[in-house]
Amino acid sequence: MFELIRSNKRRSVALVACFMLFIVLVGAAIGALVGNGIAFTLVALVFSGSVAFYSYWRADKIALKISRAEPASEIQYQRLHNIVEGLCIAAGLPKPGVYVIDDPAPNAFATGRNPEHAAIAVTSGLLEMLNRVELEGVIAHELGHIKNYDILVSTLAVTMVGAVALLADGAIRLMWWNGGRVSRSGDRSNGNNPLAYAGFALLILSPIIAKAMQAAVSRSRETLADVTACQLTRYPPGLISALEKLKEDTTVTHSASMATAHLWIEQPMSGVGDNGKLGGIHKMFDTHPPLDERIALLREL
Repeated sequence: MFELIRSNKRRSVALVACFMLFIVLVGAAIGALVGNGIAFTLVALVFSGSVAFYSYWRADKIALKISRAEPASEIQYQRLHNIVEGLCIAAGLPKPGVYVIDDPAPNAFATGRNPEHAAIAVTSGLLEMLNRVELEGVIAHELGHIKNYDILVSTLAVTMVGAVALLADGAIRLMWWNGGRVSRSGDRSNGNNPLAYAGFALLILSPIIAKAMQAAVSRSRETLADVTACQLTRYPPGLISALEKLKEDTTVTHSASMATAHLWIEQPMSGVGDNGKLGGIHKMFDTHPPLDERIALLREL
């Protein structure tokens, strides 16, 4: 378990570095299109560093704001606070901020940069659907993300995925305004420049690549958090029962977005469980392993 946590930390550094490198590549692609590759590459480098720095300090607040999370009153949500406090004592963690999201879909996520600066958010639908034992399993899962230091890279990915999409969208709009023809020197168009074609292809594919990187952030970490949750509660059937209820529920989490999808305990967006013609495409970009696989693994513990 400790080796897995150390491995997670190493992968977190690598994934953040990959995100920053990818933003620089997008900047270079923009430069290839507009005829000033070095300048745009430098701008992208500064931009990616600024995004990473800002994300480290503020991405958790952004994630909570995007999800419309509100601080949970200790009087109104006494059971929730009691569960969080008890599990934090068992895990040896400081109590994170506790938030509630007014959404009928059952779901939850953890965010923050470290255990000392973390938050847990649950939907009103989750509180209504689960009994105390099941809710303990879900909260323990989210505390597992905090304990295993998953939350930092997952939270950084929220703003970095958005940054890639913003750069790509801005570049394509710039091309549109200039009719797709931006001179490299004088009146000579760079439309026949192979780098321009490569840059345009990268801009088109960049949101898809960013989404794939986002999925890589989350999948293996969900399994580790499930196992950590069972260590904290000493009762795997609680989390198993909760996941089974989540599997049966098909409600879309309206508080989720493409940028925050990987944070939640289960895939929050539409397309989950799709066995139709587009099912294979949806599964390629799932940010979570299938609930059936997670439940089967927990049954073996």
